Amino acid sequence: MTAHSASAVTAAQDIRVAFGRLRRRMQEVATDDDLTPSQASVIVRLSKGEAATAAGLAQLEGIRPQSMAATLLALEQRGLILRTPDPTDGRRQVVTLTAAGAQVEEGNRAARGEWIVGRLDEVCTEQERQLLIRAAAVLDRVADR
Repeated sequence: MTAHSASAVTAAQDIRVAFGRLRRRMQEVATDDDLTPSQASVIVRLSKGEAATAAGLAQLEGIRPQSMAATLLALEQRGLILRTPDPTDGRRQVVTLTAAGAQVEEGNRAARGEWIVGRLDEVCTEQERQLLIRAAAVLDRVADR
């Protein structure tokens, strides 16, 4: 195992905890509170084009295909997604957002954006916001491969 600096270990732990708390809080802010967290996550993934099949979504979410099937059925019944046969493989289905699903995601994204801007204005000083801007650039660099 590689020896790491104490500051790298502390920073990694603090970032993981803060990001986890921030992520959970932003999920709570969603405008459509009838969606389960897994349903909301699928809508976000579809809006980003991360996957287009039930199997791909299940793999990304780290759940069994049967669980994903139940999530997709609930979203389909609400008119938020559409499942169509894959033109290259009839055994698979391509999953896409409907206009209503895209509208839900846009509303949720706007609500989360408004919430975080409001919290930054409310809780942080101008100096702290400038520090966060610089920290975000560093984190972006860390995330690059």
